[in-house]
Amino acid sequence: MTYRCYELDPTSGTDIKETIYESLAKKYGMSIAQAKANTQHMVQMAKDAGLDYQMDSLILTNTFDAHRLTMFAKKQGLMIEMTERILRAHFTESKHIGNRETLADLAAEVGLERGAVEKMLASDEMADEVRADELTAQQYRITGVPFFLINKKYGLTGAQPTEVFVQALRKVIAEDEIVVLNNDNGMICDENGCEIPKK
Repeated sequence: MTYRCYELDPTSGTDIKETIYESLAKKYGMSIAQAKANTQHMVQMAKDAGLDYQMDSLILTNTFDAHRLTMFAKKQGLMIEMTERILRAHFTESKHIGNRETLADLAAEVGLERGAVEKMLASDEMADEVRADELTAQQYRITGVPFFLINKKYGLTGAQPTEVFVQALRKVIAEDEIVVLNNDNGMICDENGCEIPKK
């Protein structure tokens, strides 16, 4: 599995005073109460998956630096660990993941060298890699997260139950099976060598 970069709002600032509920209400033209009710459904889905989402204290921010950090971690073989640490910091611990000091702390926790991370964050390093992922998302017409792309061909959008993934993978496997068209007249090779067909 590989995580890809996708910003829900690339134009947002780093320090946002709005709550998640106020932001959703404004974006979708609903009341704060409706925004809370909709968010509670997501919180329950997270809970069912063993995740503890603390939406009341979640800090909205620009995530571009967090994405740059995940791409930096990818080069060190720690992308999954870094991404999961950032997600837990954001959704469960209410940390400010737009803050570079916070990101450096999180990076050190997963085993990245803090000085190298601080240097990277102070530069524009990894920006092109993030933008490349975002361009790929545009090309696939991805407009929201989560979005799961299997074999660069099959897409699943939104938070889905496990069974949906199982059905999708079965479909992928069935459609991607290799059909041998000439198995009766060619040389067959495996780990033990090759069998020359009898004429």
